[in-house]
Amino acid sequence: MIEANRPDLRSWVDVPAGSDFPMQNLPFGIFSTVNRSPRPGVAIGAQILDLRVVAERGLLDGLGCDRSDFAKATLNTFIGRGKKVTRTVRNRLSELLREDSSLAEDAASVLVEQAEATLHLPVQIGDYTDFYSSEDHARNVGKMFRDPDNALLPNWKHIPVGYHGRASSIVVSGTPIKRPHGQTRPNDTEPPIYGPSRLLDFELEMAFVTHPGKPLGDTISTAEADDYIFGLALFNDWSARDIQKWEYVPLGPFLGKNFSSSMSPWIVTLDALEPYRVPGPVQDPEVLPYLAYEGDAHYDVALQVEIIPESGEGKTVCQSNFKHMYWNMHQQLAHHTVNGCNIRSGDVMASGTISGPKPGSFGSMLEISWRGTQPVQMPDGSERKFILDGDTVRIAGFAGGAGRPRIGFGKVDGRVVG
Repeated sequence: MIEANRPDLRSWVDVPAGSDFPMQNLPFGIFSTVNRSPRPGVAIGAQILDLRVVAERGLLDGLGCDRSDFAKATLNTFIGRGKKVTRTVRNRLSELLREDSSLAEDAASVLVEQAEATLHLPVQIGDYTDFYSSEDHARNVGKMFRDPDNALLPNWKHIPVGYHGRASSIVVSGTPIKRPHGQTRPNDTEPPIYGPSRLLDFELEMAFVTHPGKPLGDTISTAEADDYIFGLALFNDWSARDIQKWEYVPLGPFLGKNFSSSMSPWIVTLDALEPYRVPGPVQDPEVLPYLAYEGDAHYDVALQVEIIPESGEGKTVCQSNFKHMYWNMHQQLAHHTVNGCNIRSGDVMASGTISGPKPGSFGSMLEISWRGTQPVQMPDGSERKFILDGDTVRIAGFAGGAGRPRIGFGKVDGRVVG
């Protein structure tokens, strides 16, 4: 067991019951306050441990990193040190936060209330890749738009399908989402028109953040993948379905996707999620050797999506789980690099929409409303086929609970504006 994951650990910091951020989590992010410039921090209960202050006191010396790593406005330099260093730092932070640590005497200087902090995008994202790895989602889409009896495309069970997205428009939770404009085609007999998307959708996803990879031309195997994945965040890959439908052929997503994606501010390390590994589905047909893997490479992370109208009371429209994925992160990273493509510190790779086998677990309004034919009734009497101006989409998720440490991700919010 990784030392920092021990379920018996207790902190001198008060951690409220049900908190996403107990001692066994310690996710990394970037925060600022009126008096503190943007810098790395770790969430613990309702507080943030200021890593710049901790480092300046020499408490992280000798761990393979530099004090200046924790004075920067992104986590890239720290993540760039590699898995051995980030794991060692997390273990050291666990020691400093334990109930018998003398750091408790300096609580006023090393802790910041989360409620008083501004949270920022945790990494400068150089490259972003989005996969399409949920069989239930892919099958639902295939039934809607292709052949109900032959919903998956011929390549789907042979490769983790993905595409390169736009990194510049990934924004941190709480950033307003402007409704995109573009070309749509109302029907198959009329020419396209220009205007705002009428079929704006969320996509429930998780994204992993990478350590630096191997040199250009080298590959990362499924057995090596863990060493190159720093951690996970919640991700909403907003989608303009009507724009996407018109532009999709022949090169895939473009304006229907690149206008915005929302990411949660806390990155939960892969180490913190180690106790929540679970087996994946039996993959049939058998995958090619470079995609084969050993052990449990899926994760039991409960996920929820809520739509909150501008007028008030929200409604949970989806309850799913990351374990439903067909292709796992090991396979995604191995496939991404099998041609020699290199990865860098802070690259983001999203899972694709996470849908489960039942309607209540579908991860997009496209599926939940089944192309708008089954509207969702809201508490205020309105209905939703897709997302309206003024709506906030909130995604939350956690592993554990029910007697085990709750390893939470916080939330990712996005409010749509016209």
